[in-house]
Amino acid sequence: MTHHDIPSASAHCLVLTTTATEAQADALARQIVEARLGACVQIHALKSVYRWKGALRDQPEWQLSIKTRQALFEALAQFITARHAYETPEIVQIPITAGSAAYLRWLDDETQA
Repeated sequence: MTHHDIPSASAHCLVLTTTATEAQADALARQIVEARLGACVQIHALKSVYRWKGALRDQPEWQLSIKTRQALFEALAQFITARHAYETPEIVQIPITAGSAAYLRWLDDETQA
């Protein structure tokens, strides 16, 4: 694959959010893919250390890594916020700056037009 085979990936991004339980993560991931707001959602168990309302917290969480298009970020953020159990859910976007042409075409095909 040459450099010319890889399209500009600025139209794509990875969106991260976390949930308190694996069941919440599974449900949210399925809803996102069913709504075609993400082509794929990976779920990772992790431990978060953070400050919340003046207290240091140390808890297990499940992170969702959502592959989507930049154009869907606002709709996806609203979708997550409306269904999330947290008062202030993490919703961050990381631009995809490079990727295989075939994968990025698949990502486009599997998300809303």
